[in-house]
Amino acid sequence: MNVLTSATMTDEAVRGAQVAVLPVGSFEQHGDHLPLATDTLVACGISTALAEVYPVLLLPPVTLSCSHEHAKWAGTVSISARTLIAIINDIAESLEHSGVEYLVIVNGHGGNYFLGNVVQEANVKRPRIALFPGRDDWARARDAGKLTSSAHDDMHGGEVETSLLLHLCPEQVRESYKSADHVADRPHLLIHGMGAYTTSGIIGQPSLATAQKGAAVLTSLTAGFAATLDALLPDGTTTPYADPR
Repeated sequence: MNVLTSATMTDEAVRGAQVAVLPVGSFEQHGDHLPLATDTLVACGISTALAEVYPVLLLPPVTLSCSHEHAKWAGTVSISARTLIAIINDIAESLEHSGVEYLVIVNGHGGNYFLGNVVQEANVKRPRIALFPGRDDWARARDAGKLTSSAHDDMHGGEVETSLLLHLCPEQVRESYKSADHVADRPHLLIHGMGAYTTSGIIGQPSLATAQKGAAVLTSLTAGFAATLDALLPDGTTTPYADPR
């Protein structure tokens, strides 16, 4: 799976996108069976699927975000919320200068809680920025994929993330996913982090994952994106198009 668009300036001039899509991932532990870049791969996979159907400008991913709850595990790297907010605001401002008025943040990391506040603040005067997928989008996608585990139990490195990577980039998934299940409540996650509730770094049931589930989840999310565009744009735009690339 390519995480960078191959579009040129000419391609984008032809496209004339009103909306840019920004994948936001992370670089954090996902146990033994998934790579540190899992959330970035998920965000890029969703964003690329959207760009294949809708007339949007596909941006390169933000690969580091707020992963402080995973700080005890090797490989995890975080930036502060204020740094990520500044990056997003700078990107939105730059897009406006180039004539792209709207931005959709495709968030692949559940720990970026504050992104909802960023979007609310940006939209005080008029709709400018959206956050996707939302809770309802994920719920419909889980139903479409016939996932077995609940959204609560499937927190990190579990059925949905492993299924998406089995579909998008199976070479990135190690066979240890078949025996990595661990489910736990985490009542004080914000205080103690993930380390208080798992020794493997996993909270979920990756053994339930399949590539077919991942494909169905991605198809559902892609179709559901039309509603986000309708809400963001004054006149809406849900018509699929032929990619000029």
